Amino acid sequence: MSLARIASFVHKWLALLVGVQIVLWVVSGLFFSLIPIQQIRSEHLIRPPAEAQTIDTATLATLARVRGDQGEAPTKITIEQSSGGPVILAEFAEGPSILYDAVTLQRLSPLSAAQASAIARAHVTLTSAPIGATLVTAETAEYRGALPAWRVQFPDGGLSVYVAQNTGAVTARRSDLWRVYDTLWALHIMDWRNHEDFNHPLIIIVAAVTLLSVIAGIVLIPYRIRFRRRPAQAFD
Repeated sequence: MSLARIASFVHKWLALLVGVQIVLWVVSGLFFSLIPIQQIRSEHLIRPPAEAQTIDTATLATLARVRGDQGEAPTKITIEQSSGGPVILAEFAEGPSILYDAVTLQRLSPLSAAQASAIARAHVTLTSAPIGATLVTAETAEYRGALPAWRVQFPDGGLSVYVAQNTGAVTARRSDLWRVYDTLWALHIMDWRNHEDFNHPLIIIVAAVTLLSVIAGIVLIPYRIRFRRRPAQAFD
């Protein structure tokens, strides 16, 4: 069998075998190239940070009074300025972090749906109000951040803002555009369950088969191209 026949056989059948995945690679790659990652992450909707405010330490409660559920001292204390005033985030060696009002030491966490909605609304520039809040207690394909967390839903573009229930931190933003991106990413790396592993055997095998098909196609080029000779010109 000639080299041309072997290359033609390999190129045709391997291309048929992996053709659909090649199309998915091209389509998803084009999408990734056209849409800025900042837009996919909804970074254009984040409200600009307010000017830094000075915290009057004289009004703060004594930090030595901060204790966990079992009376244990925190391993780390952070004082932050929130829309409702200064807050204390206390972290412990065991157990969840706890958020306190920095002036009264009133415990704020776990946050209610209304509190999480207020934080989410202050985080984005949207003028519309949230239409609902759902407590998320387990990881999903859409969210793998701190748990538990409130999924605050907005009507604009299917935007969901995730707010950690214990710390009040905004941990993720997910929109319909992000969900399209995530679906295409799962198809691109061929990890349809977790959407994050691109070193698994299946994609390596398909990529190797695709490479063989491409090489066979390159070998066929000289056999497929026919160069026409220019007719000789007659001279008087």
